[in-house]
Formats: sequence, structure tokens, C-alpha cells
Amino acid sequence: MKKKNNYSYIGIAFVILVFGIIFIPEIVDRISNNDVSRQSGRSDQKSATSKVSDLAFIEINGEAKKVPAFAFTNQNGETITNKDYEGKVYVIEFFFTTCPTICPRMSQNLVQIQNTFEGFEDFGVASFTINPSHDTQEVLKAYAEKYGVTNPNWHLMTGEKETIYELANQGFNLYAAEAENVAGGFEHSGNFALIDKNGFIRSRTDDYGNPIIYYRGIVSESEKVDDDGVKEEISALKADIKKLLNE
Repeated sequence: MKKKNNYSYIGIAFVILVFGIIFIPEIVDRISNNDVSRQSGRSDQKSATSKVSDLAFIEINGEAKKVPAFAFTNQNGETITNKDYEGKVYVIEFFFTTCPTICPRMSQNLVQIQNTFEGFEDFGVASFTINPSHDTQEVLKAYAEKYGVTNPNWHLMTGEKETIYELANQGFNLYAAEAENVAGGFEHSGNFALIDKNGFIRSRTDDYGNPIIYYRGIVSESEKVDDDGVKEEISALKADIKKLLNE
């Protein structure tokens, strides 16, 4: 019996040796060529090749702020929702077509941005009128033609006034209100919000690491001009749009 057990041990050792010679080099080779993953198979892990820019997510109560759901009518009479912008980087603004002060400058800046990203199918603009009783589909279409809106993903939208104001003031914290004592009868923020492909509000940070949250859409005379004659704030927005397009 003792001799038989020794032969059994020798046989097992021989099998282990053969396995090591034949199969271990193959496994090592597969790992080296990424056929076998060293990481767990959890579906929520980020791909090793994914790119995330240095732009901040805007957090409220510890959660990244996302674009609220919306549905409005655009300049072509089509119903546009937030889902139409999924997979796209886009800029949001609130305006009105009869604005005598800041809106023309905002529109000109957005057209300049549009032209910079001409041909990018994953870039768009969402413009919401805060004077929907006047800014009908036809009015918005004429306004788009006047300023040279050509990007098919730039939708100028109108709808119920209360819903638009709720979206502006609560959804984005971009101030909008009726005001009889100001030129045009309305007052609103001249800022733009930048949205990534997943619907999150993004921005660069200041020198202290705090998100700037919004980009000034109004060009003032006191702002510096870069070598191309473009105001620095708009140049910053263009640079950040490019970062998000590359994510």
C-alpha cells in the first residue's frame, strides 16, 4: 500500500508539471494581449479608454445637476424635448425676439459659436423665449433667418409661459421675469449654460477651484479681446465645448 501511494503522489505531481508547462504560458500571453481582463466585470466601471475632461459637474445637495425634462415647439413647428439633445453637447439661453438690449449680442455670439462648430452633428443650441405670447413659431423662424441660424440642432422654442419661467428660474437658476419698468418689458440673465452629452450642466472652475457655473453671453466693452478679435469669455466657452465634444 505504501508503494502504491508514492506512485499516486508522483502521478499527481507529473500532471501539475505538465499543466504548468502547457497552459500557464498561454494564460500569461492572453493577459498580456488584454484577452483576459485583470479588472472585475462590473458593468458600471468606466472604460480604461474613456476620456473625461477637467470641466466640473454642477452639484446640488451632492448630486450632479442635470437638465430638467422639457417639451416645447421650435421655429419649424416641431415638438422638441430634452431627449432630442441626448448625445449632444449644447448651449442653453433664455431670450426674446423684441429684446432691445442684450439679446442681439447674445444671438450674435451664439451664431459665432455655431459657425466655429459647423459640421459637428453632436453640437447644438437650445434657445427658450421668455415672451411666448409674441414669439410664435413664425416669429422665431424669422428671427433665426435674420441672425443666420443654420445648425439643425439649434432650436428656438416657445410654449406655455409658466413652464418656460419655471425651467429658467428653477430648472437652471437663470433669472427671467416680466418687468414693465425696463426696456422691452422683460429682464433676464445674459448667461449661457453648457450641457454635456449626458445632459449634465458643466463648467470650468475659477482660480480657487469653484465652478463658474455659467458663461457670460453678453460682450461688454471692458472685456479683453484675443488675437482673433473674439472676446475672451466666448473663447473660453468654445474651448470648453471642444472638451466636451471629445469626452
